[in-house]
Amino acid sequence: MDYTVAMQRAIALSEKGLGKCAPNPIVGAVILDASGKIVSEGFHDRMTSKDHAEVVAIKSVGDLSKGATIVVTLEPCNHTGSTGPCTQAIIDSGISTVVFAVKDPNAIAAGGADALRAAGIKVVDGVLAKEASNANRAWLTKIEKSRPYFVWKVATTLDAKIAASDGTSKWISNEDSRVDVQRLRRESDAILVGTNTVGSDDPHLIPRGEFSGYSRNPIRVIFGESDLPTNSKVFDSAAETVHIKSRDLNKLVAKLNELDINQVFVEAGSKLTSAMVTAGLMDELVIYQAPSLLGSGKSFFADESKSTIEDQMRLEHISTEVLAGDIKSVYRIGAGV
Repeated sequence: MDYTVAMQRAIALSEKGLGKCAPNPIVGAVILDASGKIVSEGFHDRMTSKDHAEVVAIKSVGDLSKGATIVVTLEPCNHTGSTGPCTQAIIDSGISTVVFAVKDPNAIAAGGADALRAAGIKVVDGVLAKEASNANRAWLTKIEKSRPYFVWKVATTLDAKIAASDGTSKWISNEDSRVDVQRLRRESDAILVGTNTVGSDDPHLIPRGEFSGYSRNPIRVIFGESDLPTNSKVFDSAAETVHIKSRDLNKLVAKLNELDINQVFVEAGSKLTSAMVTAGLMDELVIYQAPSLLGSGKSFFADESKSTIEDQMRLEHISTEVLAGDIKSVYRIGAGV
């Protein structure tokens, strides 16, 4: 049987868990009957349940799981944490075939495929592994690099200016781009800015519009040594706020690891973001370019050590789309996953 379509659906389901699963990975699962029809599906969402995607799908289908096939984006876990192992839930359900995309790199939970085969269950692995890995790149990066995945958001003019010479910078991008930013905020576990951004812009850093109203908002992380006004919007009760009073990026990473963060959405100014790029702490750039020219003003990246054309940093282009005239492009920085 070709499991491509079923895995595509499982990947789409997994992405519904973005911003809702940390420190766990996003996972999607679908269950197929003998004819290949999807009879149940699920994804991991820690906001509503501790159940993993496989268990959500199994509970939904009931006795129809006997002899069925489950298609899942990540190798079923084989350990007991806040829940029992998914391998045992699959064995108990009577499912006869397990298809998964990505082998679990986490040593604590690995070994699921071997446990399932030992129980007499057919296991097929590697189906759409590249696509599932891309969807789950934040968690996979965290496992590989022992730090969160950093997504850098920039809104700029065509001549790469994020602010005018007088410091004004509001609404360079259009409404469609700003709505897309709210989605990316919601899909992240934390939003990072520097103390300069808080002091000058007084941002709220809460997902707005259709992406508001969730039971938990991303943690607001403020980095820098400066004291901030206690009445700053980031200190209200809408979300947890952590102020890391340091300029040491190692302390930033250590605190984010302590907070069990998978993905950080970086909305900081050029000073902090440039330092993070130079230190190898940026994984992805999402840039919104408005159809405008400013001429003079502040650029979004500055590294005075790069003085010749040979020093340029090459990025891997992932995608480009037009949002009502703005151009949104996504780039991978460094090797990635």
